[in-house]
Amino acid sequence: MKLGSLLVAAILSSALNCHAQDKAPVDRPSLPETSAPPSSGIAKAAAPDAANAPADSYVIGASDMIAVTVFKEPTLSGTLLVRPDGMISMPLLGDVKASGKTPLELADEIADKLKKYIQDPNVTVVLNQNNSKIVYMMGEVGKTGPVAMTPGMTLLQAVATAGGLTPYANSKKIYILRNTGGKQEKIPVQYKQALKGDSSLNLILNPGDTIIVP
Repeated sequence: MKLGSLLVAAILSSALNCHAQDKAPVDRPSLPETSAPPSSGIAKAAAPDAANAPADSYVIGASDMIAVTVFKEPTLSGTLLVRPDGMISMPLLGDVKASGKTPLELADEIADKLKKYIQDPNVTVVLNQNNSKIVYMMGEVGKTGPVAMTPGMTLLQAVATAGGLTPYANSKKIYILRNTGGKQEKIPVQYKQALKGDSSLNLILNPGDTIIVP
C-alpha cells in the first residue's frame, strides 16, 4: 500500500473514533435522594397537644394570692387575695367564691359570669402565692419558717423538707401547735418511734400547723 493511502486511512479512523465518543452517553453522578423535611413532626413535638397537659389540681384556699387576667380588659384584671370567707371581689361581678376551686374552675366560672357584660371573655387564673396550705417549722431544724404542704404531708415529711433535725434538737419534746375550733391545741410527738416505722405516730398535718422542735 502506498504511503498516501496509509495516511488517509489513519485520518479516517481517527475521525470515526471521535464521532463515536461524541455520541456515547455521559455518565452523570447520581444525586442522593432527599426525603421530605421533617418540619411537621418537629412542630408537633415542640407544641404538644394541650389536652395532654397535666391537670390543674391545686385547690384554692383562704389567704392564697391569685392573679386574674381578662384578655383585653385591664380594669377587670389584677392580683387578688382570697379572703378568710373564701371570696374574692371583682369589678362588675362583686364577690365570687374562689375557695375550694382549682384555678381552671374559677377561670371558667368568672368567664361565664362575664358573658353578661363582655362577648366571649377570655379569663385565666394563676396562683401567685400559696398561703392556705403551709405549715411552719420552728426550733432546731435545718431551715425554720413556712413549708409548702404536699397532699397528705406527714410530720416526718415536713421535718425532712426543713432539712432535718440539728444535732442540738431534743427529739423527745417535739410537739405540734394546731388551731381547732378557734382554740390552740398542743399535740405531743413521738418522733423516734415514728422514725422507726410506726405510721400511727407519723401524724398527718393540717394547714397552719406549727411544728416546734426544742
